Amino acid sequence: MSESGVDPVTLEVLRNACVAVAEEMNATLVRTSYSPNIKDRRDCSCALFDVTADGTAEMISQAENIPVHLGAMPYSVAAAIEAFPPAELNDGDAILLNDPFHGGAHLPDMTLVTPVFVGDELVAVAANRAHHADVGGGRAGSVAADSTEIYQEGLRVPPVKLYEGGEPVEAVFDLLLTNVRTPDERRGDFRAQRAANRTAVERVRALADRHGLDTLRDATSEIKAYAERRMRAEISELPDGTVTFDDHLDDDGQGTDDVRIAVAVTVDDDELVVDFEGTSEQVPGAINAPLAVTASATYYAIRCVTDPDVPPNAGTYRPVEIRAPAGTVVNARPPAAVVGGNLEISQRATDALLGAFGEEAPERSVAAAQGTMNSVTFGGTDRAGEAFAFYETIGGGYGGRAGADGMDGVHAHMSNTLNTPAEVLETVYPVRVLRYEYRPDTGGAGAYRGGLGLRRDVEVLADDVAFSLLADRRRHPPYGLAGGDPGAPGEDYLTRGNGDAERIPGKSTHDLHAGDVVSVRTPGGGGFGDPTDRDPEAVARDLRLGKVSADAVRREYGLDPSELD
Repeated sequence: MSESGVDPVTLEVLRNACVAVAEEMNATLVRTSYSPNIKDRRDCSCALFDVTADGTAEMISQAENIPVHLGAMPYSVAAAIEAFPPAELNDGDAILLNDPFHGGAHLPDMTLVTPVFVGDELVAVAANRAHHADVGGGRAGSVAADSTEIYQEGLRVPPVKLYEGGEPVEAVFDLLLTNVRTPDERRGDFRAQRAANRTAVERVRALADRHGLDTLRDATSEIKAYAERRMRAEISELPDGTVTFDDHLDDDGQGTDDVRIAVAVTVDDDELVVDFEGTSEQVPGAINAPLAVTASATYYAIRCVTDPDVPPNAGTYRPVEIRAPAGTVVNARPPAAVVGGNLEISQRATDALLGAFGEEAPERSVAAAQGTMNSVTFGGTDRAGEAFAFYETIGGGYGGRAGADGMDGVHAHMSNTLNTPAEVLETVYPVRVLRYEYRPDTGGAGAYRGGLGLRRDVEVLADDVAFSLLADRRRHPPYGLAGGDPGAPGEDYLTRGNGDAERIPGKSTHDLHAGDVVSVRTPGGGGFGDPTDRDPEAVARDLRLGKVSADAVRREYGLDPSELD
């Protein structure tokens, strides 16, 4: 028997059942959403929380979705419960919020929180977060590289009831939909979010009916305690002491270069402290992050270097303390612009943490992945006169690690979305995808090579299209680990319809017209281990597949291409 008194078989059944609830929530959200960003890219996440005796909601399970969402979700749920305590909640309510300084991450990420009642008793909370392709603001798509304060970034929503007693709060819907460029799409995605949470309501009630409410409560408490024990055991296997590491973002798009992310990781027996002292002060540009985003990166990196079978829930992170000085880019104060913090600070904090772990235990860590989400937004009016707003992130190279090359052209670390298929883009929006391919020679050389970056060329087919690019790792390449070489940095170009071409900054906005082409070329991942230790057969295979050139074989591996089989 477990400490809770729940027999081990029932405990494991209920643990997996709670995970299944979160996964089914996500399936419902993807199936019923309207926007390509959710239904095709799957830029959304779902989680289930239990409610403790003191009214606190703690995460007990999550779907395997977006790391930057899931680590921050508890902050949103806490903000929702603070605004609407259990006594003010009823069956059928749903609380919406996106305020980065009140539990959110950045404004496009709308979180919906739904109480789960069994009879008259509040026993759980269902929550999901979905990236809406437009939430107003100065730029279509609401991911503007040129914003300097949060007021420019879109509609800021504190915790508010979107549904009450099962019915939509029409005044709130009207307020939201009046302030966005694509109201029909937004309405559909909000309804999909509600449907996902209602799935959780039904499934949790079924579990309570089948196993008994007391058993369910005891099991969720023990699930968290079990995860805590597992994580403490994992931390205790790491070398005691303090390791430091720092990495930099290229700039903030507003004149501030070399934005520093500094981290000190201290392991003390079965506890771990992550301290971001020495990190750059918050900046004028849009790359600042609220604390919830930094917590997401921290929890994710720790999960990367510990046993992946440890269940991710509130108990998992009890042994971890995060120290992020207020007023820095990892814990910004309002009214800082934060839309890019969720995208770029999250990635660089992850890089810094994995670099720190790699100093002491490289076999547990990984060389730097592309380290950016390469966020692209297009918005305007299509040929039918309808407003459109399109957002996507573009994959790149994953870092090499002990025993394996990095993956090519993937959404790494804090992103974890799918790509938007070219066919979907060309069907839904006035654009044409001209090229979508790997970038040879971009993966860092090593005993295990870094993954390749991508090139995506998109032609716009309408006039007066607003374009924003928010990307990084254009100057500071992804680092190699254990003697591996860095990956190649990214680069971006704009070719006008008249043939004039220019390289554009990684954080920039542009007005486009029909025939203009944007080319986003993403970074490769860093290599792992000394390149001279790479198996010549692996080099020959890369050469045959076009992943490396003959010149790179000579330069980086010291081999003669003509002598490779």
